[in-house]
Amino acid sequence: MMIYQTDPWLEPFRDKIDARHSRILGYAEHLCSLPHSARRKLMPNLGDAANNHLWYGLHKEADGSWVIREWAPNATRIYLVGDFNNWKRTSACCFSPVGGGNWELRLPGLFLQHGALYKLFIEWSGGGAERLPAYATRTVQDPETHVFCAQVWDPEHPYRWKSKRPSKSGNPFIYECHIGMSGEKEGVSTFSEFRKNVLPRIARLGYDVIQIMALQEHPYYGSFGYQVSNFFALSSRFGTPEEFKALVDAAHSMGISVVMDMVQSHSVSNEAEGLGKFDGREDLYFYKGEAGYHPAWGSRCFDYGKDEVNHFLLSCCKYWMEEYMLDGFRFDGVTSMLYWNHGLGVDFGNYDIYFNSGVDENAVTYLALANALIHQIYPKAITIAEDVSGMAGLAAPFSCGGVGFDYRMSMGVADHWIKWIKERSDEDWKMGEMWWELTRKREDEKTVSYAECHDQAMVGDKTIIFRLIDKEMYFHMDKASQNLQIDRGIALHKLIRLVTAATAGDGYLTFMGNEFGHPEWIDFPREGNGWSYKYARRQWSLCDNEQLRYGDLRNFDEQMVRFLKDNEILSARPECIVANDGDEVLVFRRKNAIFALNFNPCKSYDNYGFFAEDGEYEMAFSSDDSRFGGFSRLNAHQKHVTTEHMLKLYLPSRCAVVLLKK
Repeated sequence: MMIYQTDPWLEPFRDKIDARHSRILGYAEHLCSLPHSARRKLMPNLGDAANNHLWYGLHKEADGSWVIREWAPNATRIYLVGDFNNWKRTSACCFSPVGGGNWELRLPGLFLQHGALYKLFIEWSGGGAERLPAYATRTVQDPETHVFCAQVWDPEHPYRWKSKRPSKSGNPFIYECHIGMSGEKEGVSTFSEFRKNVLPRIARLGYDVIQIMALQEHPYYGSFGYQVSNFFALSSRFGTPEEFKALVDAAHSMGISVVMDMVQSHSVSNEAEGLGKFDGREDLYFYKGEAGYHPAWGSRCFDYGKDEVNHFLLSCCKYWMEEYMLDGFRFDGVTSMLYWNHGLGVDFGNYDIYFNSGVDENAVTYLALANALIHQIYPKAITIAEDVSGMAGLAAPFSCGGVGFDYRMSMGVADHWIKWIKERSDEDWKMGEMWWELTRKREDEKTVSYAECHDQAMVGDKTIIFRLIDKEMYFHMDKASQNLQIDRGIALHKLIRLVTAATAGDGYLTFMGNEFGHPEWIDFPREGNGWSYKYARRQWSLCDNEQLRYGDLRNFDEQMVRFLKDNEILSARPECIVANDGDEVLVFRRKNAIFALNFNPCKSYDNYGFFAEDGEYEMAFSSDDSRFGGFSRLNAHQKHVTTEHMLKLYLPSRCAVVLLKK
């Protein structure tokens, strides 16, 4: 059934949705070199259209020789330079044109060795410069000069996989993480350190998906990985391809899926490291004129209407999935891709915005093809769209007129919490509005909710725990202290996370360390902070220290995630029972569980009654448990039985009670 048949608000756009659907199918046929068929309903197999990485770039042939190919139609001559020829342009390392703007060079096997450094020197009419191959799969940075080079990667003992991909979670619990800042030391952490020290923590908490940021090579560490230069290259600052494969393998052995933050919404503007003016042309990979430049990010915008660019980006998806056994992608900056104005300064208040001339239909088509390809390669793959516009159909199946993402990020929820904490006193939190903001989601699309992700932790912003507690964190987070602001912050931190996770559409996400209220912000080394790593790390020792209260928050997060997972709570829709603004009490049912939350800062309620399905209920857990930093005001073993279709509970102030029907 098409999305306009299930959403009457989309009916006026039926023709545009059908036209978009046909346009995507037609372009897929074109890329696959298939004859156009007006009767075709299913997406053709895009596998053959996504193999550029097998032809372009550096490859070792079966006989041990080497071949390297590049697409540079504006070039007049290309040389391979490196430490093997003293970085000199020689006739022996000069490419030959092979048609279609493509260039090729073949070399004997002994010419290149594992670990050798190389670049291209591309000449064009009126100029020339060193470039990194567009399809380079390994780049490294000189620690002294900071110059990037491509590197031959041909290890004697390639990694051998031990574990299969885990089963796909119907309701993913996602742990967003950054390898470099995952260690406690002041420096850049590695894949191996993450595998040994952090992955077991994630498994203990119960999260079944890790979403890893900054995997694609990026020149500036402080960009958080969002200014990508080499789209096929794993960032070498974290370790080797074999070490990353070992991390993925270990995660799979623990039943944890690995999703990569995929950046295809833009490219760093750098020329020496990236694709900028690759062969002297401004628009080789990017749109012509102003459309090729992002006004806010200072980066370049891909031309999604160009065949070569689509082959490049689709091959990128296939390469990462097959080379590193990834389980899917979270596509970054989707809003910027979808609209010619990149969504800047736009209030997405009506459906017309999703279908008018302001939409880059080339980008919509590319995203649909990328989703189709990813699921053709691995049917259980996870794809997530980071989109603030709420474009209808983005996370609906392609067969229904959608773009095909499995999930969209429910980005308004985090903004909602920031607004409430910043602008309202505790007494002014409205339960009806809270329920509306947490549960208003499209029926035909799946969403991933979160109270905060890495965005809220960046320098210049504040995490939830820091907004609630502020500087008191530095003086009173030890259990021996008595501090009302700390008590408030600890209590609300738990309630905010529980009500967000328990009302989540189809999945829940947290950022590394935020589950235990990691103090302060994230600030990568930069000139403004003296190139310090002090705030680009995670202080795990805080939650391991039994004298501090961070561990209580971690324990609550573990209990919450495991309860929601083990009882498959997110597989059913939440139903509101009570949303009492005056009492500041919110009670709702989901599957066979009841969540009763009292946000009131000072009032506790004895025998708080509400309608419930007849039967006996037992307390699964409460946020007031002492092991969660609470005050143990509730009897954890108390049974609750309905009387005249009513349940009556003792609800302490700033407390959540979770009941499970027997």
